[in-house]
Order: sequence, then C-alpha cells, then structure tokens
Amino acid sequence: MPLPINISQLLNGIVIENERIEFKEGWNPDAIYRSVCAFANDFENIGGGYIFIGVEEQNGVAKRPVKGLALDQLDTIQKQMIGFNNLIKPVYSPKLSIEEIDGKSLVVLWIPGGSNRPYEVPEQITAKEKRYYSYIRRYSASKKVNQEEQQELITLANKVPFDDRVNTQGSIDDISIVLLRDFLRITKSRLHEFSESMSKVDLLTLMDLVSGTPEMFYPRNVSLMLFSEKPEKFFPYTRIEVVEFPNGSDAAEFFERPYFVGPVQEQISNLIDFFKTNILQEKIIKQSDRAKAVRIWNYPLEALEEAISNAVYHRDYQVREPVEVRIYPDCIVILNYGGPDRSIKTELFKTGTIKPRRYRNRRLGDFLKELELTEGRATGIPRIRKALKVNGSPDPFFDFDEERTYFEVDFQIHPAFKDEISVVNTDFTLNSNEINGGLNGGLNGGLNGGQQNVFRLIKENEGIKVKDISKQLNSPIDTVDKQIKVLINKNLIERRGSKKTGGYYIKIRI
Repeated sequence: MPLPINISQLLNGIVIENERIEFKEGWNPDAIYRSVCAFANDFENIGGGYIFIGVEEQNGVAKRPVKGLALDQLDTIQKQMIGFNNLIKPVYSPKLSIEEIDGKSLVVLWIPGGSNRPYEVPEQITAKEKRYYSYIRRYSASKKVNQEEQQELITLANKVPFDDRVNTQGSIDDISIVLLRDFLRITKSRLHEFSESMSKVDLLTLMDLVSGTPEMFYPRNVSLMLFSEKPEKFFPYTRIEVVEFPNGSDAAEFFERPYFVGPVQEQISNLIDFFKTNILQEKIIKQSDRAKAVRIWNYPLEALEEAISNAVYHRDYQVREPVEVRIYPDCIVILNYGGPDRSIKTELFKTGTIKPRRYRNRRLGDFLKELELTEGRATGIPRIRKALKVNGSPDPFFDFDEERTYFEVDFQIHPAFKDEISVVNTDFTLNSNEINGGLNGGLNGGLNGGQQNVFRLIKENEGIKVKDISKQLNSPIDTVDKQIKVLINKNLIERRGSKKTGGYYIKIRI
C-alpha cells in the first residue's frame, strides 16, 4: 500500500531532510535492519526516517535513473521482513510500499520513531548466533550506541514527543476523513487514489495516526491537531489571536480580530491570507541610475509565513495559551508559549546557526512541511533572516526567558514605510487619472492592501454588495465595512440605490 507522502519529492530530498533518508542499492538485511533500529529509536526526536531499497547513492543523493529491483526480489523481501521484524526487541514493523520510479520497481520503508524505545536488533540479523545492540542515527549514518548514549536512550523511553502521544480522550469519530483525504490530495500522495475505498481506521493505521488494538483504537495527538474540525476541544486555546493597536503600544485603543480556529494548518493558511489582504503593502521606488524600479514590502510575506508556521509548530500544546499576533503601526509581534529547547543558546539566534537537539512536536513539523507551510529542520530562522535582507528590512528581534516559557519574534516595518506609505499593489494599480482626480485628497495617506482589494473588486464589479465582497475576499463583513468607510471618506467610492438592492460604485471616473 502506498505511503502517505509524495514519493518523488521524498526521493529528491524536498520534503524530508537528507539525514532522515537512506539509499540501499540492493537488499542487504544486516545493514538495513541496523538502520531500521536507528530510525525507530529516533535519538534526536526528528520523526524517524525512510529507506529506499533499489536506489544507488551518489554524493549523498539518489542516482537517477534508479537501479530498481528485480520483480522476484520484491516478494522475497516482503516475506523475509516478516521474520526479521520479530527479531527486533521489542517487535517493530516498518511500513513498506512498492513504488515505481523511472520505470523501475523499488521498496520504500517508512520507519516512524517508535513508542517503545529503546529498540535493539542483532548486529547481523541473518547470522545464526545473534548479538543484540541498540543503534542510533548520527548525521547520515547508523551507529552502535556507546554506554552514555544507551543511558540517554533509556531516559527517552518516557519522553515521547507530545504530538506523537496517544490521546485517550479522543476517538476515531473525532477525525475527519474529509480532512485526511484532502491532505493526501494536496501533497499528491499516491495513497489518495486508494483512500476512497479504505475505511477511516485502515487509513489512520496506515498513516500511523492511531494506536491500540482493533477493539479500541485511540488517535495520536497530531491527528487531532490536523484532522479534527475542533482541535481546541482536546487542546484548549489551540487558536491564533490577532490584536491590532492602530495608535501604537502605548495607546489604550485596540481591537481584536475574530480568532483563527480549526485544524492548525487552516489556522496558518487563513492567517497568511489575512496578512495578504489586510496588512501587506508594496511600494515601488524608481531609481535614477537604472531603468528597473525597486519593489519593496512593509513586511516580506515569506518571513511572516515562516514565523507563523514556526509558532504553531513549536508551541507547547499542553500550555493553555494561544499563539498571539500583535499588530502595531510600525511592527508585528508573533508570540507562542513554550520556548526553544535549552540546548539552543541565545547568541545562536544572532548568527542564525541554530541546531536544536530535541523537537517538541516532531511529526507535526513533517506534516506542515509536506503542506509547504514550513521549511525543513533548523532552517526557519535563516529563511526569515534571508527574506528580510532581500527586502531591505531590519533584522528580526528574538526574545525568550531563561525558563523558556515563551518565544517572541518582532518584525520592524521597512524604513521606507515609516514616514509616508504610498502603496502600489501587484493585483491593482491606481493610474494617474485616479490619483489626480481624487476628491478632497483622494489617496492622501495611501491605502493598505485590504482597502486596495476592496477598491479593485468595486472597480471590476460596479454595484457589488458588501456580502459579495466579503465572500470573494474571504474577509469578515465587519472588516469589509471598515475598508469601505475609508474608501468613502477618501471620495473614491459611493453607494447608489436603495438599502435593499443598491451597491457600491467607483466615484472617480477614468
């Protein structure tokens, strides 16, 4: 049965880090099972790994086209693995899929981090006399543990990452089969083709999202975070709260946006859409020494996307506090509770050379990466810094306390937007006639992204109603109402017709 991941992207190292993938040219059970044991022990809490059998490695990447396996080998490998799995202590069974790549057949093993670690396996699983050892991953290799590592591995037995733990308060009924299939569709997993004919239990089992016995299966926390309609039922305050301070941090005036709730991937996507519609502004600066103008943003979207995803990914779901986003005239602050691992030193955030030792929610990160909502392991901070640098924005400010109870990211607005904001949006450009023809000041003070989008819709659909604008922009009606009031005050639009049948029209004629 196919695995719940895009195999082509996996083979190319796009969705999973190279250190979590191993390539084997042929069927060598002794070496392969040492790696199975190492991935199952998941010493670094990174989510286990994958083994491709029938793929030659060249400079750390898969050699294409793949070598593949003979068809008679496929049946032999599957039969032998049944016996070899029983030799792992405690028993552990990797998930196996037969895949066709480059016109060749190969075997892909998925080895999630096990719940019953530490695991050990015979050094030579095919030998008559078997000597058992535990193995772990170090960089891109599997190695036998030393005494110190063995002790640490034992202590990890009771430290299964929170997102991978079984939730006995939930049930299979709390999982949405629609959300499961939608995930497989979006990630282009071959498993999506089979999911329509599979039961929910079979699909969850194949995706390693449940635990227990056929008589009583319980969902893992990660399945409730991603594939239940209301994760807040199981993890209170699993939501994103947005508060705007239009007059600055010292002002008493503020207003709260409706909470971003639902499956965590939807929270991230909806918040990003909110930023695109209501917050982001673009400015075009013409330069005398070159023909091409410079396009800058008040905040680069890529940096905000990564910071938001990281806040949801790394938050502590056992702490009853939401992810907070505070929007000020000159900065945006993103705060999540549950700070960085103690292995990460404060000074590393200045250089961006961060290498966390443990992950709080190892599997949640894998799912978010497959959905392209976050980057790979330890690349989030460098990605944020790079996006800000390219945009010419100030460096971000990272803050957390000694107890590591919270983590805060502060983004300062681009200097070009501090004094005056003249916005030109890529989706909608005001021409000179519109700018010069504005009554009573027209565009003085500029329009933010949300106001521009409303103006564009009215321009393209004169007579449009508020509810239709709200629907097309996927924005709350009260937000659209505020944006319309701004446009009316700037004499850019007007309402015509009766209260029941009327709509909005452009007031400035071109």
